Amino acid sequence: MTKYQTGGEAVVASLEAHELTTVFGLPGVQNDWLYNAFYDAGDKFRIIHTRHEQGAAYMALGATMATGTPSVCNVVPGPGALNAGAALATAYGLNAKMLFLTGQIPQKLIGREMGTLHEVPDQPGMLRSLSKFYDRVTHPANAGATIAAAVEAMNTGRPRPATIEVPMDVLEQRAPVADQTPVAAPAHDVVDEEGIEKAVSVLAGAARPMIFVANGAQDVSAEVTELAELLQAPVVGYRTGRGIVDSDNPLSCFLPEAKPLWGDTDVIIALGGSARSALLGWGKGKRTLIRIDVDQTVHGRYGQPDVAITGRLESHLPALLEALRTKGVRGVERTEEMAQIHADWKERSAVLDQQTAYLSVIREALGRDGIFVDELTQIGFASRILLPVHTPRTFISTGYMGTLGFGFPTALGAKAAKPDTRVLSVTGDGGFMFAATELATAVQHNIGLVTVLFNNGQYGNVQQMQRDLYGGRVIATDLRNPNFEGFVTSFGADYAHASSPAELAPALDAAFRSGRPTVVEVTVGNMVSVDRFR
Repeated sequence: MTKYQTGGEAVVASLEAHELTTVFGLPGVQNDWLYNAFYDAGDKFRIIHTRHEQGAAYMALGATMATGTPSVCNVVPGPGALNAGAALATAYGLNAKMLFLTGQIPQKLIGREMGTLHEVPDQPGMLRSLSKFYDRVTHPANAGATIAAAVEAMNTGRPRPATIEVPMDVLEQRAPVADQTPVAAPAHDVVDEEGIEKAVSVLAGAARPMIFVANGAQDVSAEVTELAELLQAPVVGYRTGRGIVDSDNPLSCFLPEAKPLWGDTDVIIALGGSARSALLGWGKGKRTLIRIDVDQTVHGRYGQPDVAITGRLESHLPALLEALRTKGVRGVERTEEMAQIHADWKERSAVLDQQTAYLSVIREALGRDGIFVDELTQIGFASRILLPVHTPRTFISTGYMGTLGFGFPTALGAKAAKPDTRVLSVTGDGGFMFAATELATAVQHNIGLVTVLFNNGQYGNVQQMQRDLYGGRVIATDLRNPNFEGFVTSFGADYAHASSPAELAPALDAAFRSGRPTVVEVTVGNMVSVDRFR
């Protein structure tokens, strides 16, 4: 059926058809007709409007990282898109399914440098560099097909952001538009039988294999665990691989914990990630590398694999497991060895007892299934190598992008997407202030995030490097902060203070029981650096 719709109505209809009905964004003149359509759609959509485009994009990032399904961010063009750029870059680095829906100036003025409001040179060039998919809607009738293509791109191959521009004149234009048809879910790909056979041959002769996992393995937790137990292979997950194998499993290892095993490892299995830290930083040796990744370009980037399988883990891991069982391949029991590895790591990491004590309280308060969002702060760095994580998509990190200030707004998005799950953001005073005004968003939209703010009055990590690496040349890293109690409560959020792990525990219990946006400030001094374990 065909009906007359504005471009804004056509976009909204397509979003609804694809069940993309939560939108993190800010309205503005170039998007007026889009928000008119959202208004007319009524309660079919949840519009979470933020105080800054950065906050909107990070919240969309948090939503998709917590759920594994696409999320939507909408901003105005030019300065709005640029404000959201750090979050879009982080989403690109994290392989996140974010639909970045941005406005554009009128079509006839694009590229003419007439000084039109929010015009920037080559906005598409900037957006293409941070997106897997880019397109522009040029007519209301094209909106549905463009959004369908973006959704398909996010859900097939390596997931990354998809960007769509809709010029303001297209949003206003009324034209005949066909009913929207959602794109079908991706089918499992054809299994590389030859690659599986090669992998089985290698693993049949392996004495001490090791598995590395990252974002690409988030949806195959059970299969990775089964593979590890079958082969008796330790599993290493760093920032984006935490929780794929339960930390309670004896074969699960923190990154530095596994390093002593590297010397005797004869086969490396990289699943949905690079294994970059080990391959580039732990020393070379005669090891066989098996890599299964949906992105063919990854295979030769960190050393040429001996077995390279391109495809989805959802298809290939079951096939590999079946082939290994058919061949009777089984590893030698390593229970005692792994117990010793864990004991040695506990002893080596005892220098980080302060961080461990706080993280233990946080883990207890979150429960096994609560979501922890890290940050570029000393507790955040420590969490990557100390915090037990039990289920997939419950440890959210900035990954290699290292975007300071991402944590608080990203955690808001995770909580908005998972309202019945406990979500906690750890942050420093430096990073928190990047998006602290999103407290207003949390209160207005009743997003009951709990934030633990470690306040040392510094950009602590940078100052630590200034002290330790550059002869005490401390410059531009001391911070003048607001009175955080007054600041937080002025937005209508709840505030608590703790000065020790013992005081933090009841504060977190009360915060989670209240269900309200809460900031718990923890006053700390300098902490022992985690850098010795990098």
